[in-house]
Amino acid sequence: MLSKPDCRLLIFLILSTLFLTGCRNERSQIMLPSTPTISEIPSLLPANTLIPAITDRPSLAFNISDFAFPASIDPAQPYLFYLHGKIIEDQGIPAVSPDYGEYQYGAILEKLRGYGFVVISEPRPANTDSLEYAKKIAEQVTNLLEAGVPAKYITVVGASKGAGITIFVSHLLGNKDINFVILAICDPTTVADLIQNQITLVGNVLSIYDSADILAGSCQGLFSYSEAKGLTQHDEVVLNVGTGHGILYKPLDDWTLPTLQWARKP
Repeated sequence: MLSKPDCRLLIFLILSTLFLTGCRNERSQIMLPSTPTISEIPSLLPANTLIPAITDRPSLAFNISDFAFPASIDPAQPYLFYLHGKIIEDQGIPAVSPDYGEYQYGAILEKLRGYGFVVISEPRPANTDSLEYAKKIAEQVTNLLEAGVPAKYITVVGASKGAGITIFVSHLLGNKDINFVILAICDPTTVADLIQNQITLVGNVLSIYDSADILAGSCQGLFSYSEAKGLTQHDEVVLNVGTGHGILYKPLDDWTLPTLQWARKP
């Protein structure tokens, strides 16, 4: 369900700068009883899979081409898009924040792939227009659907600015069965702007953010606005890691396991 031309233009003129700046410079409350452990989701683990360890040391080089959109599509496989934070646009790979350290892009992709997903991701160029990039991702998702991949086998995960793009993807596709995970994106101003411009979440949407994050908070306002407008299921996980926006920089179990549970839910 793509917007009409006039609607797309309105969204572009008013909202493109919202996420172009990285959602307030890299800036989402149902509390889970505890963070799930690997043993609680054994169906996600392929036999003899080695999950990359979390480390504060610089990441080893990885081949980003391994995560390009696949040349051939297997409808039986689950697909997961990962849309990174703005720092990768600004610095390329590797990217290092003075506050949070290295953005462990390769380790995050390997961690997600280790659970049996076909992971699709690419480093976006500097100052990527969020709406235009969302159209690209929506087209790739449509290609998967047209190749016979069930919508429930498709998950789009976005971090910070990538989460802002993910919101646009959800709105553009309008598919009630696709899964979305938005990491550290919502703040009152962002939510108010989205609602004012009638941007709704459609599908199954999980929000995750850290309680110490001064740049992002709850998406409950956007969830409430999107109910009865195509939002099928929604939930929100509030972490207490204590590093705020820094949770996005490492493949922490705290956010990867809830993300994988959401992507694999019945």
